Amino acid sequence: MRARSRAEAHRAATPLELFFDLCFVVAVAQAGRQLVHALAEGHPGHGVTGYLMLFFAIWWAWVNFSWFSSAYDTDDALYRVVTLVQIAGVLILAAGVPRAFTAGDFRIVWFGYLVMRLALVSQWLRAAHGTRGTERRTALHYALGVTVCQVGWLALLFLPAADAPWVFIVMGLLELSVPAVAERDRRTSWHPHHIAERYGLFTIIVLGETVSAATVAVQSALDEHHDLATLLPIAAGGLLLVFAAYWIYFAVPIHLHLRTSRQAFLWGYGHYLVFGSAAAIGAGIEIAVEESAGRAHLSAYAAAACATVPAALYLFTVWLIHSRHQKRGPAQQLVLPVAAALVLACTFAGSAAVPAAGLVAALTVAVGVTLTARQGTALEEE
Repeated sequence: MRARSRAEAHRAATPLELFFDLCFVVAVAQAGRQLVHALAEGHPGHGVTGYLMLFFAIWWAWVNFSWFSSAYDTDDALYRVVTLVQIAGVLILAAGVPRAFTAGDFRIVWFGYLVMRLALVSQWLRAAHGTRGTERRTALHYALGVTVCQVGWLALLFLPAADAPWVFIVMGLLELSVPAVAERDRRTSWHPHHIAERYGLFTIIVLGETVSAATVAVQSALDEHHDLATLLPIAAGGLLLVFAAYWIYFAVPIHLHLRTSRQAFLWGYGHYLVFGSAAAIGAGIEIAVEESAGRAHLSAYAAAACATVPAALYLFTVWLIHSRHQKRGPAQQLVLPVAAALVLACTFAGSAAVPAAGLVAALTVAVGVTLTARQGTALEEE
């Protein structure tokens, strides 16, 4: 196994990578479903904490595979088999999400992670075997770091469930430090265009899961003969939010910004909030439907916040780590932060919050397109 060139032309995601991403939808859907149940029952603290922890586990497993495959994807028989083993680990993790969320039992989640990590370590060792010098040391450092972290996650199985958030904070920081330490002497040959495409495709998949979850919620409410006039504005507002989220993310290319490992890592790590908030928008729309049907144990304003807070976080985070690098002038730079504030203000619209936020998001896209047509982007200056 040898590293692929960073200058490789026409590098694109493979069918195996797309299959890997689609299997992650199962885990994302499980985390979102548990968040909806917790919020609808009036347990926001438990719901948000559990969601943040489990989504980190899901997201980080995807990140580990994606950056490795960007550098070392040989697509031979052995690579495919090991990747399929990782997919099996993802499905095990997904099966353990409900138990971890509701009962603090992380045994199945940990075992799913173990399956994925053993496969990933074997890939790094294979990469080390086929290289020399600093590149070999980098691969070995990755293999060692991943192994140590996997052992560290055992704390989830032996410490009280109340300590799980602290375990996630400590282990999360250790996990995030592995790439920085491993690539201290030599960075892996990840491909800027390929990694940007991989993140973009996963964004689409997460938004697709949001649409699916919201559609099922509306359908369920309709099956119970709830008022269509009440549900239609929520459905329309939710659809506008998702459409705007897609448009805003893909408004400008990002691969030209990923020139150094520091830029790429900050961008890549920031997608924890992008992916997490995108998935949570779907949960928020579900909560809005539940509240309109009288099945949620929370106020109209609290239900509204379940949708507006993740939508505002998505807009602001996409601007902070992604879009602002291609914006020209203060007007373009202010569009998304102001939009995030306005979406957050829609919380006070109560039961009308989702359609109001959808209109703000649609107006944001219109303003952004108009400003770009008049002023261009920073890309045109390069």
